[in-house]
This record gives sequence, C-alpha cells and structure tokens, in this order.
Amino acid sequence: MARFAPKLCPAKGFAFSVAALLALAAAALAATGSEPESEPAVPAPEVVHIRVDSIIHRGSAEFILESLTAADERGADAFVLELSTPGGAYDATREIFTGLLNAESPTVVWVAPSGAQAASAGFFILLAADVAAMAPGTNTGAAHPVAGDGSDIEGHLGEKVEQDSLATIRSLAERNNRNLEMAEAAVLKSRSFTADEALENGLIDLVAPDLDALLAAIDGREVRRGQSEETAPLRTAGADVRRLEMSPFQRFLSVIAHPNVAAILMSLGFLGLYFEFSNPGAILPGVVGAICLILGFLALSVLPVNVAGIALLLLAGILFIAEIKITSYGLLSVGAIISLVLGYSLLFKSADPVLRVSWQVILSVAVTAGLAVLFLMTMVVRAHRSQVKTGVEGLVHKVGVARTALEPRGKVFVWGEIWNAVAESPVAAGQRVEVTAVNGMELRVRPHPAGGGEQQLKQPVVEEGEAV
Repeated sequence: MARFAPKLCPAKGFAFSVAALLALAAAALAATGSEPESEPAVPAPEVVHIRVDSIIHRGSAEFILESLTAADERGADAFVLELSTPGGAYDATREIFTGLLNAESPTVVWVAPSGAQAASAGFFILLAADVAAMAPGTNTGAAHPVAGDGSDIEGHLGEKVEQDSLATIRSLAERNNRNLEMAEAAVLKSRSFTADEALENGLIDLVAPDLDALLAAIDGREVRRGQSEETAPLRTAGADVRRLEMSPFQRFLSVIAHPNVAAILMSLGFLGLYFEFSNPGAILPGVVGAICLILGFLALSVLPVNVAGIALLLLAGILFIAEIKITSYGLLSVGAIISLVLGYSLLFKSADPVLRVSWQVILSVAVTAGLAVLFLMTMVVRAHRSQVKTGVEGLVHKVGVARTALEPRGKVFVWGEIWNAVAESPVAAGQRVEVTAVNGMELRVRPHPAGGGEQQLKQPVVEEGEAV
C-alpha cells in the first residue's frame, strides 16, 4: 500500500519552519517569565530578653541600659524585661524608664514569674514600657513616696515629693494610654493591684503565663518606634529569643548590693579588725575582716548612701580600736555601739523602705558587737588578775626549800635556781619556804604553812661555800 505524503512548496515549507521556531522561542520565554523573581528572604524576628530580680540600684540600671543599647544595635524586634523587684533607688529608676522611653526597639516589661512583684519603683518601670504585661499571681503598685524610716514625709517637702511622683506617673500613663486615675491611686493611696486587677483597670495590656505566650499574644500589636509618632506592628510570634545575662561581677554585685547584706559585711569587717588588733598575729580575723569591709564599701558604691551614716560607722570602728589601747572600762565600746546603731539607721537616704537597713539586722549587729566586746574585756580582766608566771615577778608565792639555815639570811632553792634569801622568821635548813617578794637579786621568804622539808621536795641541802 503506497504511503501518502503531502507535498509542500519550498516557500510554504520555509515559512512553516520559521513559524515553528518562533513558537518554540515564545514558549521558552513564557516558561521563563512565568517563574516570579525570588525576593530576598525575610529574617526571622529577634527578641532580646533579660531578667532582673533584685532591688533597683545603679548596678541593675547599668545592666538594663547596656542591654537596651545592645537591642537597638541589633535592630531587635522587641526588648523584653522580665522584672521582679520590691522597689529601689529613685535616681536609678529614672535612668531606667528614661532609657525605655528613648529606646529604638519596642520595649516590653513583663512582671514574672508567678509570685513576683513590681512594687514602688518597679511600678514606674512597668508603666514606661510600650507593652506592659504581668504573669498570673503577681502584683504591682504601692508607689507612694515615704521617708527613709518608712513614715510619711511631712510638710512642704512631702508635698513636693508627692507632686513630683504624681507628675512622673501621669506622664508615663498618658504616653501609653493607660488608666490615669488608677496610676495616680498607686502613688497617692499606695494602691496595689493583682495581675487581673491591673488588666481590668487598664494599667497593663495583657496577662501572660510564660514568655512564649507573651510573644504570641503581642504579635501584630501596634507600638510606637522611638520618639516618632508613627506606629508599626510587632513581629514576635516564633521569634528567636536572645537572652542576655549579667556578667559574673554584675551578678555578685546584685547579691551584695542590698542594705542588709552591706550592713552585715561592714559589721563583719569591723569585728574582724577588732579581733586582729586585740590579738596581734591572729592573721585570719584581720584578713577576713579587711575583705568583708572592702566588699561592704563596694556594695555601698551602688546604693544611695548618706555621708553622715558612713561617718558614724567609721567613728564606731575608731572607738572599738581605741578601746583596745585605752583603759575606759567599756565606755568607749558603749559609745561605739551607739554610733554603730545610729550609723546604720542613717546610712541610706532613699525614700524607698527597701533601701534601708532593717531594725532586726541593726539590733542583731549591736548585740553581737556588745557580746564580742564583753568577751574580750572579760579575757583581759582575767589576764590582769591572774598571777604572773614568767620573769622575776613569777617567783612570788612560789614554794622552795632552804638550803641553809636562814637566821635571817641564807640560801634557798626555788624554781630550779639557788637564790640569796632573807627570812621573816628563822628557818631551818631543809624546811619549805614561800617567796613573799623579790628585792633585786634577793628573795624575801617565810616558812611555808604546810611545813615539810627535804623529803617532800627531795632537794639536797647546799654545802658551805657552794656557789650560787
């Protein structure tokens, strides 16, 4: 069977080939153009997280501000401060919330974990954040200013401090659209709020049990960026959390930078030096005391101290040491203890009650110092009253035996040596005698009441002409 093959003219065949090539090129271009250009990958959101669990002082403020700077430099999507504090120094608190207000990164303050608090100074820090959050079972508030002894500040000074605190809390609450009336109540009436109460009263934005829940809940929330009025949504869901920790020195400083700890360290320092000066060569009390004293001054360097309090503590130390050198029958020690109590009660000038030495610690230190001084004074009195047992004075009341007859002069054997002696009454050779006094190289003796003689002391009688 013959095959049928269509015949094309050359012109038509050439046109057909060109059309086919053009169709293939168009198809190739279409296939290439159908793939969208790849966009640069969007980096995963990053959150910088730190935790502060201490009173607010210059050390903790330094750590928070350093972390804020690091978050800004990294362009973090959020800065989360996990906070638990009973309060602290107002100057350090102002530095912290000023840093939060001027940060380029969105700021989140989260009072956590359960059982934590953001009282007094912590309340100001909480309200300064772009996002304020609390964990269940936490509380905040109680921001009324008080005097150093915990009492209300009276008169015009009290009114000035109160108005300044009110103005500060109003500015923080208004900036972040929080309940102004409740914020003022925390300052004026020392109102304290649980997490649920703070949420209901518009003081915080949410309650979150853990960090993951917090980041998921605030994702997409509109917050202001830095000082601009423009807002931008937060990107925190599934974010990489970069945790910044305190350096070992900052952690150590955070532990000792507490009024009670600083007071105990200072007291141990003074006590150690007192023992060292009263017992030269003991070494250990002096070394430990010097170390504790240096650590105590290190703790005071980040706390708001009162110069008068430090002066009274130094005076107490001087009086304790003077007691060792001067016989005052305890009067210098009493003055030192009084100076110690006054010094600790005036040591800190902060209005926050957590920044003062508790009376339990003050009384414990005073009682311990009093007992230590009493013990050392008792030992000194006993040493003065005890019989001298060395040197020439140690011969008094020693018992010996007459080597020759004492009528009244002769020789006696006392304390391993032969002495010239003068007897108060005649003494026979070999009779026991008691030394009553030492006059140069001559002893004054008397017959020993117990009597006895050579057989008891087993001392041979000196022969005539025996050298002394």
